[in-house]
Amino acid sequence: MQNFDDIRFFKDEEVNPALQEFMKHPMIKALLQFTFPELESKEIESIMKDCHSISDFQTKVIYLSVEKVLEKSSKGLTDAGFEKLKPSESYFYVSNHRDIILDTCLINYTLHDHDLVMTASAIGDNLVQKPFLMALSKLNRNFLVLRNQSPREMLKSSLKLSEYIKQLLFRENRSVWMAQREGRTKDGNDFTQQGVLKMVGMAKGELDILDYFAKLKIVPVAMSYEFDPTDMLKMPEVLAKRMKEEYKKSANEDFNSIMQGAMGQKGRIQIDAGEVLTEDDFAEIRKKDLSINDQLKEVATLIDRAIYRNYKLWPSNYIAYDLLKNEERFADEYTEKEKRQFDRRISRRVDVKNPLALNSYLLMYANPVINKISLNED
Repeated sequence: MQNFDDIRFFKDEEVNPALQEFMKHPMIKALLQFTFPELESKEIESIMKDCHSISDFQTKVIYLSVEKVLEKSSKGLTDAGFEKLKPSESYFYVSNHRDIILDTCLINYTLHDHDLVMTASAIGDNLVQKPFLMALSKLNRNFLVLRNQSPREMLKSSLKLSEYIKQLLFRENRSVWMAQREGRTKDGNDFTQQGVLKMVGMAKGELDILDYFAKLKIVPVAMSYEFDPTDMLKMPEVLAKRMKEEYKKSANEDFNSIMQGAMGQKGRIQIDAGEVLTEDDFAEIRKKDLSINDQLKEVATLIDRAIYRNYKLWPSNYIAYDLLKNEERFADEYTEKEKRQFDRRISRRVDVKNPLALNSYLLMYANPVINKISLNED
């Protein structure tokens, strides 16, 4: 058995000691007070002392935290497709990625509501450099994706990560969540990176890679927020990329994005689980007699089609598309009041006299419409 200690989440016997160590940390204390505003400190401590496993912590604390976040920062969460999945089975969920923490929290919140196996979830180690964030991630069944390595180290850690995912799914019957790409989508373009699939396939052993993907029971998941509370925080990086300039993150940028993502207003949210990808889906790719890289490209497109097929487009997306194209193609999808509200949102967030900034902001919301149209036409 390979040693995964450098990337794994806490074992159940490590949960309570970690909670006792970090419970008084100001940020975790603030999380607990936010979750249990009506309770005294001693009552909260009692709940913590009763958490002896990750499942305890997730169901007694984090589920309620997510509920509070939804209550204070959204107009509600809806879901579809999860009722088709089997409660006792593990699945490999691959979703688009808009929010550092909330995406995986909302998926697990939904899985819990449907009595499905909750996930172990990938998180970049660059996001959990602070000790309390590392502890919180391990308490939430996050495993680490090691960043900023040499090519040799990256190859070695990618193989280990792939083997760990395999162990979780097949030996521990634990579902796994992974984003379709490295890092969040900043510009609204949700597409699966071949590199992510290549890493996942490294543990295939003697199996054909398409046979291995069929065994994983991949479930494409579409995460759709009516409004991105971090849209303005993403703009500097989006603009730098478009101007072909180097972008360097500020010291607390990721942490600020986590906080704004949690507490910023999101409007309506929908999560849709697509059909489990089966041997029949991969058989169609096999018929084409492609190279491994081209097979991975086809699998990426298969996942993308499933995500966009189920992606919920909101009035904000249609308005942004019509403004961008100077059309009224989707005027039936929104009201004049919704258009005025979105216009006000733009004016508060963007220098409308800067064409590149305005265009980039509109594309954040319009790209899901553009991509859905494109994939449907293909």
